[in-house]
Amino acid sequence: MIEMWLSYFGVGIAGGILAGLYGIGGGMVIVPSLMAVFAVQQVSPDVAMHLAVGTSLATISITGISSTWGHVRRGSVRRDWLMALLPGLVIGAVLGVFVAGALSGGRLGMLFGIFLLLVALRLVLGRATPANRTSPSSPKMITAGVVIGSVSALFGIGGGTLNVPWLLRCGASMTQAVGTSSACGLPIAVVGAVTFIITGWGNAQLPPGAIGFVMLPAFIGIVVTSVPSARVGVMLAHRLPSRVLKLSFAVLLTVVGLGFLV
Repeated sequence: MIEMWLSYFGVGIAGGILAGLYGIGGGMVIVPSLMAVFAVQQVSPDVAMHLAVGTSLATISITGISSTWGHVRRGSVRRDWLMALLPGLVIGAVLGVFVAGALSGGRLGMLFGIFLLLVALRLVLGRATPANRTSPSSPKMITAGVVIGSVSALFGIGGGTLNVPWLLRCGASMTQAVGTSSACGLPIAVVGAVTFIITGWGNAQLPPGAIGFVMLPAFIGIVVTSVPSARVGVMLAHRLPSRVLKLSFAVLLTVVGLGFLV
């Protein structure tokens, strides 16, 4: 029992530090870390990936509140764009969970690995997103919300990886893009986590402590440790050159992504 809690605390610390260091939602770190922990705990491979993704979304739904509130207080959330994206985000989050439920654990893990490699490639190429000075129409925002919500829920991430480039393309400043993206991550995480709980409810292969596809002890351990450790990551981020941060993160994603594919 002690080892189990220590492992979850460790995942929260690692996820928090790396999230603060690289300015990402912790999902891209929490999901692979939980997979490693679940492997040691001998959780069935058929449900391990779904359990990791659902638990990641559950933690993001809590840890993202303070971040979102901070951006709201500083006026960096475009509420009109948030409301335009919201219907698509909710629909996409539910859709992403059902797509995940239709995939085997191995197939979902393979897709997650490919996704990490694509993100790493984009970081290395470092192409700037061209800005569009005209606000997108409501149908475009809803469509974008569906895509962002479904991919984010499918892989257990907050959505910033896709949301920030889209908002920059819409003409938002970097501050507005990050703030609005943070706010967009909350409905994705909450709806995704609840849907994962419902779709996984009663699964006979789930380990003790699991509520649907959310591992309750892991959720508690990660939430408790990830918030304070994120401050350490932020401190480190301000001491390292931007290019070093970007390339080191790309290397990390590549290693983890290849691990899911091998």
